[in-house]
Amino acid sequence: MVFNVLIASSVIKTATVVGSSLWLIPFLLGAISYYRYDRVDPESRVINQEALLPEYDFIVVGGGSAGAVVANRLTEIHRWKVLLLEAGPDENEISDVPSLAAYLQLSKLDWAYKTEPTNKACLGMVNNRCNWPRGKVLGGSSVLNYMIYVRGNRNDFNHWESLGNPGWAYDDVLQFFVKSEDNRNPYLARNPYHGQGGLLTVQEAPWHTPLVAAFVEAGTEIGYENRDINGERQTGFMIAQGTIRRGSRCSTAKAFLRPIRLRKNLHIAMNSHVSKLVIDPETKHAVGVEFFRGGKRHYVRARKEIIMSAGSINTPQILMLSGIGPRAHLEDVGITTIQDLPVGENLQDHVGMGGLTFLVDKPVAILQNRLEAGSVTMNYVINERGPMTILGGLEGIAFVNTPFANVTDDWPDIQFHMAPASLNSDGGARVKKVLGLREDLYKEVFHPIEDTYSWTIMPLLLRPRSRGWVRLKSNNPFHYPLMNPNYFEDPFDAATLVEGAKIALRVGDAKVFKQFGNRLYRKPLPNCKQHKFLSDEYLDCQVRTISMTIYHPVGTAKMGPHWDPGAVVDPRLRVYGISGLRVIDASIMPTIVSGNTNAAVIMIGEKGAHMIKEDWLGHDR
Repeated sequence: MVFNVLIASSVIKTATVVGSSLWLIPFLLGAISYYRYDRVDPESRVINQEALLPEYDFIVVGGGSAGAVVANRLTEIHRWKVLLLEAGPDENEISDVPSLAAYLQLSKLDWAYKTEPTNKACLGMVNNRCNWPRGKVLGGSSVLNYMIYVRGNRNDFNHWESLGNPGWAYDDVLQFFVKSEDNRNPYLARNPYHGQGGLLTVQEAPWHTPLVAAFVEAGTEIGYENRDINGERQTGFMIAQGTIRRGSRCSTAKAFLRPIRLRKNLHIAMNSHVSKLVIDPETKHAVGVEFFRGGKRHYVRARKEIIMSAGSINTPQILMLSGIGPRAHLEDVGITTIQDLPVGENLQDHVGMGGLTFLVDKPVAILQNRLEAGSVTMNYVINERGPMTILGGLEGIAFVNTPFANVTDDWPDIQFHMAPASLNSDGGARVKKVLGLREDLYKEVFHPIEDTYSWTIMPLLLRPRSRGWVRLKSNNPFHYPLMNPNYFEDPFDAATLVEGAKIALRVGDAKVFKQFGNRLYRKPLPNCKQHKFLSDEYLDCQVRTISMTIYHPVGTAKMGPHWDPGAVVDPRLRVYGISGLRVIDASIMPTIVSGNTNAAVIMIGEKGAHMIKEDWLGHDR
């Protein structure tokens, strides 16, 4: 351990000679990896199984937020042999550092998808296309995300049940949220809404700026309570909790797979790109999986079931490549239809308005070129503290009601993400690339304030009415699918987001922020100058220009009763018309949850695995 600290010190000294900026932090990550992984567990890496069996009881496709949970829970039955197939590699050192989430996007750990061009949204992005990061790594998007732990609203799950999905009401699913959770904030201990001792660590970041406390107090100024938004009621403001453990990211790979890496009945095959499922066309039974690994084609059989946990983009892609999907579309790309189902439809995503910027005179925000790389990194490595522990740069969350919301039912329609930085805070080094923001827009609006302390609120639309789709580009499994969320196809979505932006402006104008010399940055977007600044028309233009997604696509293999023409899986997550095949991931959501989706996807993994055990253990003795 001492040796590793010396390595860290020497690297930090070298980097400090070169300069003092957070752009050096990737250079320092070797020191972080040596020290932190040694401190946690020197042999914690998941085993990448080279020699696979010809047949397994269960094959799980996708080792992400749901798949990791499913693999863990199924291998609790020691006689069941489980294969987990993941298209990407294991996590790396950068993924361990919460504040460096942006460095993972557009990397080899990211599928780096883009939405189809549109004239209704993403207008400030290159070619009118929004970037859609998706995890291509063990742990999936829980490795790339901003770690915010939000379960959604109780009404979301009650609504699922009302659509004909028994067993999915809030009172049914709460136990599975609690089962996973190990909440380490004492103020939530012995709370019926939270769990302790689960595999997934949840807590606040150990370091905060003064701005987040002011953000919560500003909420009370405009009439909202400071509350546990995962508790009895959702409406209100809170310092964010995230999936972190002792200052480091707690992905589902770290939570659910590393602890069981030595289970003899679990095989994990990384860098394994699934090309299709093998379905017996006569019996319509899923019999195996075809995948490519190391440039070679492989085939593995499943005795009991194949579980699709590849996420809302890759799950429909693989199903359609396998002949399960809309007949007309499959015929267009030359695939024989085995089961005609609306796979890839019902796509929903949370979209928000970016670029709302508040400037402050005092050094209470994060400005990259004002941070000392050496001291910041050492504080993280040694003390598990400091700016590097911030949840992807986010500190505060809130749920608020526009005039369109149902206040009586506690079902807010807008979420705020508050960050102690803005699009300018890294000097244009990374954030604009991750967003795909056009260079000319950045230079005109954000370049002039690159050396100014600033912070932001991003209003996020919680329950969009618009629906999009995922479709195949071709029958080549290595071609990226086409995806179109149809942002703002329903004008009600943009109107709701405009009202959310107005509330955000009220929060930013609260008295509590005056102590920092706070004021709104009033540089208009160049394509919105024809509108009066901050008018409804201007805000609508900004919503459509800096359309920000925090990658929450869901719904593309919709759960529903047999009489629902849009359903792909039944309430037990079995694919209609195909035996031996389930979907357990975000794509089964009939409607998107009101909040960051990762916690709900982990719950789906827990509940889905529980249902598999119920279905098999009764007659599999």
